[in-house]
Formats: sequence, structure tokens, C-alpha cells
Amino acid sequence: MGIQKVAVIGAGTMGRGIVHVCALSGFEVNMQDVSSELLEKSVNILGANLQKGVERGKVTSEAKDAALARISCITDLEEAVKDVDLVIEAVPEIMELKLEIFSKLDRYCLPDAILASNTSTMSITEIASATNRPNKVIGLHFFNPVHMMKLVEIINALETSEETYDVSAAFCKKIGKETVKINEFPGFVTSRINCLIGNEAFVMLQEGVGTPEDIDKALKFGLNHPMGPFELVDLVGLDVRLRNQQYLHETLGEKYKPAPLLVKYVKAGRLGRKVGKGVYDYTDK
Repeated sequence: MGIQKVAVIGAGTMGRGIVHVCALSGFEVNMQDVSSELLEKSVNILGANLQKGVERGKVTSEAKDAALARISCITDLEEAVKDVDLVIEAVPEIMELKLEIFSKLDRYCLPDAILASNTSTMSITEIASATNRPNKVIGLHFFNPVHMMKLVEIINALETSEETYDVSAAFCKKIGKETVKINEFPGFVTSRINCLIGNEAFVMLQEGVGTPEDIDKALKFGLNHPMGPFELVDLVGLDVRLRNQQYLHETLGEKYKPAPLLVKYVKAGRLGRKVGKGVYDYTDK
């Protein structure tokens, strides 16, 4: 089977980014969220990002308009997924929420539809257990910002079939992504390493080793990282990183225990760019 129509569940940062690349690559896309206000906001942001592509000569005006025309915003989950070939879940990293959604997807979707999760750390095998089609459940881990980042980690669960993997890999290629094939383990490859780096950066900040600016600069110019760990966590969201860190601590042990300073920042509401303040202050920018 091939993918013709896609549904993305969750219209937050990752969800709208996935919708962006799918629609621009010629796929009809249903973007679903329970919040009509978030759907409207996401379409506006998505349109603005496409317009930036036009201004930079990366996208034609015709391609932008055609991509926007391929997107349907729907609040009802059953309506959004009833006739699609692939569903990509992009809701917060809360296992109970994912299990509830996948149980419903299993009931609402066509029998041959592939059910994918964009989770960055959690068990695809456990998510698949909420369905009667574990062979058609897979992980498709995109990176933020989706329209700029080239990689998708494809994660095989215990019972994911080769056909499901092959169709998913072909889909990722059609939307212009490079892929790596991962056999499921908590954190996969990128999140597992990135959480260690980011957490150690918070420990060093807590110890007074350096300022956020100097720690970020050291990794960018000394290790050739495109972003420093604090710039990255502010982009991802400190609350998102903390949930990932807590899950890895639970599944992989003490070396992933969240730094107390990360926990303190989240308790203070310093969640990153999305609220105007994280490690850095963006209120005047």
C-alpha cells in the first residue's frame, strides 16, 4: 500500500510542522485538535512559515497556496481519521493520553491504516498494545522545526511488520526526509544522547561552571553543535524536556535523573520561547 492521505493528531509545534511538510509534499492532510482556537493559530503560523519560504526563494507562491489548500482542520477525531492511510500522533508525552488516543484510532481508522507516534522517548510497543493492529504501529520521530530538520527516526516496535516499515520509510522519503531505522529502546538514539547533554548543561549551570551564554558557545564552537543546549531546550520547551528526562530516568536509571535546576525552572513557569522566558528571556525580542 502507499500513502495518499494523512491525519496529524495534535496541532501544537510538532503537529503543525508535520502538517507543513506533508501538505507541501503533495499529501492531503487532516490536522486534528480538540481546540479550534489552536487549529486556527497553527494554520496562521504554518502559512507565515510558508510565506517565509516564498520570500527566501525556497517555495513558490503557487506551491504555498496549493499546500494550504490541502490542509483540513477538524476537531472531531473520528471524522479526521476515518479515511486516511497514515495517522501521525503528536500530542504531549503522556503515556496514558497516547494509549487512549491509539485505542480510539484502532476503532476509527481503516483496517489497513498505519498508526504512527511522534514520541521522542516512549515505548512504541506499549503504545501499540492499545490496538488490535500492533503490526501496523510504528514510531516516526520528527525534529523541531520540522520543515527545516532533515531527520526522521523510524522506530520499530516488537511486532511492527516489515511492510509497515517499508511504507513508512517511503513516505518519509517523499516528504524529503533522511531516515534511520531504530529498534525500540527508551529514548531511541537522539533523545537519549540529547537528554544527557542537556541535563549535564543544567548541572554545570547549577554548579556555576559558566553562564548559559558561555556553555552554549562552548558547544557550538568547540563541538560544532548548531545550537547550544540551552538554546535548544528553550526551543523544545523545558516542560517537554523534563517529561522526557523523567521517563528516561524511570526506564534507564540514575544517570538520567533530572537536574534540580531544570525542575525549578519548570516549577517557575520558565518553559522556553513559547512563554517568552526559559533559560533565556525573550520578552524584549
